[in-house]
Amino acid sequence: MDTEEIKELRAKERKKKKNFVTQNWQLYIFLFPTLLYFVIFHYVPMYGILMAFKDYSPALGVWNSPWVGFMWFEDFFNSYYFTDLLKNTLGISIYQIIVGFPAPIILALLMNEVKDGLYKRGLQTITYAPHFISLVVMVGIVIAFLSPTSGLINNILGLFGVGPIPFMIQPKWFKTIYVLSGVWQSTGWGAIIYIAALSGVDPQLHEAAIMDGASRLQRIRHINIPAIVPIIVVMFILEMGGIMSVGFQKILLMQNELNMSSSDVISTFVYRTGLLDAQYSYSTAVGLFDSVINATLLLTVNQISKKVTEIGLW
Repeated sequence: MDTEEIKELRAKERKKKKNFVTQNWQLYIFLFPTLLYFVIFHYVPMYGILMAFKDYSPALGVWNSPWVGFMWFEDFFNSYYFTDLLKNTLGISIYQIIVGFPAPIILALLMNEVKDGLYKRGLQTITYAPHFISLVVMVGIVIAFLSPTSGLINNILGLFGVGPIPFMIQPKWFKTIYVLSGVWQSTGWGAIIYIAALSGVDPQLHEAAIMDGASRLQRIRHINIPAIVPIIVVMFILEMGGIMSVGFQKILLMQNELNMSSSDVISTFVYRTGLLDAQYSYSTAVGLFDSVINATLLLTVNQISKKVTEIGLW
């Protein structure tokens, strides 16, 4: 194939793509607002990453502030609180994955076995409802339930002769309270995607398994679980990609001076140093470190998943 033929083929491809865009221009109009949103709110702010490598001054602006290289990163890695922040962040995230990740899967498998339509819809409503409770209200409920004087949990423990426990001011209880309250609020909503996947399972597979004498547990193990394995893998990859991003809003609402040793994580540290202490460059460097770790984990876990299960995000 000579040069002229290659040019002609490329010209035909360009014309074909142009015709496709022209014929489907309505779809691109619908796509434009979403594209604009990501450009304005997700890509343009990345310009601020430069502050992590500068001694930023609001008077000088980002471009005119002096370069300091990796000074802020070195300060953070050498600080006495680096180990505690990393330990708390990873501790909460791993605890959340171990306890919280399987919960929606188990709930979806159980709900899929419920055949009574009215009862099933009632269960779904009850389990979905906590997702729509405001985070502030939810933390308020948790604090009220765990109150050492009037809380329901301590009143129940009192019936068994256990003295009142000040859960919210003891560091050893913080991670458990954070994770279990999150499981209560998000399990029902997280189960939706698995229930949708299970609804696509061919009923004839179950009928054939029943004819062969398979029990309900055997059908769940050999039919239902394999059907949702691709979704489980994708959700696990996404979960690992956010392992360093523990939501600081909920932690700030639950945090106090007495449980700080267990509740202070990287995201709350960035909020405190950046917005409260106005150390913009330092907090940007810490936030960038957090994002780089998340991105690295996402790429690594995705690559491992593709090799082991042949399932990945891309």
